Amino acid sequence: MKEPVFPEGILSLNRSSGVSLAEQIYRGFREAVRKGLLSSGTRLPSTRRLAAMLGVGRNTVNAAYDLLQAEGIVSLRTGAAPRITEGLPPEGTISERFQLPEGPSLSSRGMAMSFNLRGDGWAFRHGALQPGAPALDCFPYENWARCLRRAARLERSPDLQYQNYTGMPSLKRQLSLHLAAERGVRAEPDQILITSSMQASLSLLSLVLADQGDVAWLEDPGYLGAKTAFHAAGLAIRPLVVDEQGANAAAMDLSDHSPKLIYVTPSHQYPLGVRMPLTRRLALLETAGTSGATILEDDYDSEFLFSGRPVAALYGLAEEGRVIYLGTFSKSLMPGLRIAYCVVPSKLVDPLTQFMRNMGCAANVQAQAALAQFMDSGSYQKHLKQIRQIYEERGTLLVDTMQQRLGNRVQVDIPTGNVQVTTIFREAVDDVALAKRMQLHGFAVSPLSNCYLGEGRKSGLIVGFADASPEQIAQGVDTLSNLLKETGGVAAGPAIQPVSRSC
Repeated sequence: MKEPVFPEGILSLNRSSGVSLAEQIYRGFREAVRKGLLSSGTRLPSTRRLAAMLGVGRNTVNAAYDLLQAEGIVSLRTGAAPRITEGLPPEGTISERFQLPEGPSLSSRGMAMSFNLRGDGWAFRHGALQPGAPALDCFPYENWARCLRRAARLERSPDLQYQNYTGMPSLKRQLSLHLAAERGVRAEPDQILITSSMQASLSLLSLVLADQGDVAWLEDPGYLGAKTAFHAAGLAIRPLVVDEQGANAAAMDLSDHSPKLIYVTPSHQYPLGVRMPLTRRLALLETAGTSGATILEDDYDSEFLFSGRPVAALYGLAEEGRVIYLGTFSKSLMPGLRIAYCVVPSKLVDPLTQFMRNMGCAANVQAQAALAQFMDSGSYQKHLKQIRQIYEERGTLLVDTMQQRLGNRVQVDIPTGNVQVTTIFREAVDDVALAKRMQLHGFAVSPLSNCYLGEGRKSGLIVGFADASPEQIAQGVDTLSNLLKETGGVAAGPAIQPVSRSC
């Protein structure tokens, strides 16, 4: 096989420049393409070979290639050599979308924060079967409207002024009670910071708790929002091994660079949906203690446990300051509410409060007031109890339909919780291309392979069920079946009678 083209002078690494090696590799390739030194379709060295050529870690090369793929410069396929993307414009015109035609150009920080690291094929627009989408048909609109009307009477309240930048005291009190009762997280209301989203919480903590070049462990596969936050903060991302029991810190090598941050989703691992057992949680806490790392615990979908007893949150098992607990109302209520929260150690409250004030990143006051009333009245708990049963029925219907229509071509299990399932293909399937075709038919599924950081990517789809009707489930699985037939065939199974009920 012909060796990949690798002209002299493309990459020159400066280990004392303060710029991460992955960023330097990315910039080198990007500039070479822009100048025409690397043409469309050129085969590049594998991650292993390039790492050896440059004397860097393989994860560093993986990170650089991921950035190049995210910008559409490099195409990565499982089992194939990386290549410069086919059909790129000629020399001098490539990838200028980050440069304004006139006036200021983006800074390095601006470029880092402007990347779409979710990758090609990720579903951004709303559609049926969208991962992470809650059941809007089950939302208690009338009850919520009453809470909003009461909140509107804050017109003469001091809460409408500049104080309480990290959240209204009434909402913090309700959250403190809720977390203690439901998740074993005991924290004073002042330790709870209200933000606008999980992404905002992760970006805030990444910037405040780590310096550029520090190491962050991220589950592999893992949440792309955390990947985006860590990249924007200039952190070196290392894949944290995930198996059938969730993140496995014991499999990581601490002799290279100890992590500053460790991001995990122990309640329902995203995107695979597995639950981390107590023994694995304790091992993770021990690793964090040894390395001096701070664990960012995203208690993803902990509200939706369909069977078994909930496992205690890491926060309740850890020593003071070792774990920061993260949560959101995007799945239990709706993303448009724009309210999330994090529970931080007491010593971080003042600096984080000032940081949020300096950045101006505060959540809407009236939405917070309405949510506090909604929780205080018992409506939130009532709503959770109702949608748990409905989500379980819809998730079971989706998986049953997939198993019968798609047979042994897919690996998919009945969910024990969550608002989506991950379907893994048992044969070679380009899940990015397949996801795009599903989206053209109105089904906003996302490719599993985009969630991986390193080698061993699996092909599959992340499919939401919480907001799906029986008809949408049937139509979506039929569409998937037909598209798979076009790329290798799949046997059709018997029709399934919808049994899922609505609110």
